[in-house]
Amino acid sequence: MKLADLRKITIKQQVRIRFRLTGGLECVVNEHGIAQVPSLKGVPGFNLEDELTRAAEFLLESAGRDRSKAKAQTLTREQLAALVASGSTHESLDEHAE
Repeated sequence: MKLADLRKITIKQQVRIRFRLTGGLECVVNEHGIAQVPSLKGVPGFNLEDELTRAAEFLLESAGRDRSKAKAQTLTREQLAALVASGSTHESLDEHAE
């Protein structure tokens, strides 16, 4: 699973994906496919693609109009990889909510 895969799924399904970086920061891939590290104040000393390979847990949240009704869901690397491989998040979210 690559950062480009996360970008595609966030754009297609209008969701945001958050994951923790090793230095305690958080990366957000927004519904426009843009990966951001909000608390980063300067040039990063890390490669975001490498950080993604280390991430074990991901928070998936709706970015659509009815996001107040949608619950954010925590997914493991394997669950997110399965969603990316299937190309579908909304239909599969309930299956992985357990």
